[in-house]
Amino acid sequence: MKPASAVLVVLYVLLPGALFGGQLPDRARTETLATRAAERLQALHDEADRLATEERTLLRDLRQLELSRQIRTEELRQSDAEARKAAAELAAVDAEIQRLQKEEQLEGPELRARLTELYKLGQGRYLRMMLSISDTRRLGAAARMVAALARRDHDRVAASQRRRDSLAASRTQLSERAVRLAATRADAARARVAADRAVEDRNAIIKGIDRQRDLNAQLAGELIGAQQSLQARLKEIGGGATDAEPAVLPLRAFRNDLDWPVPGSVRQRFGAAAGSRRGLSNGIEIAAAEGAPALAIHGGTVAFAGTFTGYGNLVILDHGAQAFSLYGNLLDIAVARGTRVERGQPVGSVGLALTGSAGLYFELRVDGKAVDPLQWLKKR
Repeated sequence: MKPASAVLVVLYVLLPGALFGGQLPDRARTETLATRAAERLQALHDEADRLATEERTLLRDLRQLELSRQIRTEELRQSDAEARKAAAELAAVDAEIQRLQKEEQLEGPELRARLTELYKLGQGRYLRMMLSISDTRRLGAAARMVAALARRDHDRVAASQRRRDSLAASRTQLSERAVRLAATRADAARARVAADRAVEDRNAIIKGIDRQRDLNAQLAGELIGAQQSLQARLKEIGGGATDAEPAVLPLRAFRNDLDWPVPGSVRQRFGAAAGSRRGLSNGIEIAAAEGAPALAIHGGTVAFAGTFTGYGNLVILDHGAQAFSLYGNLLDIAVARGTRVERGQPVGSVGLALTGSAGLYFELRVDGKAVDPLQWLKKR
């Protein structure tokens, strides 16, 4: 509460008179709500600034990640091209090896037969063959022919062996290269997948921040409207009006900032098996000491106060705009139906849960649907 407002309240307390006696509670309450609205609106503004800064940082990161993804894509493309080139070269070498093998299969028998005959000639038979030729010219021609045949066959065998050795060495090198390229491509593919995932994660975070900023703007708009109503209410009170509707603040504007109804640990979470209540739990169960006060999380009107099957003693507060809070398993009830309850006011005391242990069942409904209270209560 602002200092000037606090002084004004004190003056109203000290001044006698039925008029002030009737106006003071409403004015003090309205000023308290106005202060709370202003504080929450400032918190929303601060949150909006933080989200905007965070989004700018994420957008810078996203641009860097997009560049990294482009690099990884190019690396993968180059790896694919190198792998295809190596595979083509290896296939060409295999084809050449197969061609040589076919040539050897076709020419091998003739070559082996000729070499066998030359071997059989030996030095003695070769000499006798030379001596059996009387014509000197024929003798020289025969010698040159035998030498040429032997040299050709020898060269063909040597060339074929050298070609086979060269192809075998090339094939070994290409196979090793293919293995290295496959490993490089796998690394590039993993890097590309990681880059894609990082981009998707950043985009998802940015979308989430955008949703938060939209919600933040909506809640701020609701609070501004509530502030205007509160100011109008204060003017009415200052003008002597006493029959106006009590001022209220929208519960939705205080998401993640609502007080806990009771201190304690969460024993059963939203959506868990509901025990004796059929289906899944629409609320949470908070372990707390028996008899501890259960406090209203937000101002509202008591819509129900009594016993309800499966919930024991139950209080339901209507916070307006289709928002309700439910307090179950109460030891006793401290409010009556139709009365106005302020934030932090006890609605009852903690009793025994359906499990037999002391605890409060708490449920929150917004727009007619059950929501997880842990997404609305203050973090702790």
